[in-house]
Amino acid sequence: MASQSTSPTPRTEIHCDVCNCVYHDSQNNRCTAQTISVGPHFACCTSDTICATFQPE
Repeated sequence: MASQSTSPTPRTEIHCDVCNCVYHDSQNNRCTAQTISVGPHFACCTSDTICATFQPE
């Protein structure tokens, strides 16, 4: 029997409204970074999270 992968499928499009980030695609409101890091690890709700990949223009 073939084993199933337990890893979720990576998302290829990430919506982003942060206009002053070097990875922001202003025409499509998408993030163009190769990898995205979100944290911190102790977040309990969405207001606790940040995009650690953010780099100011």
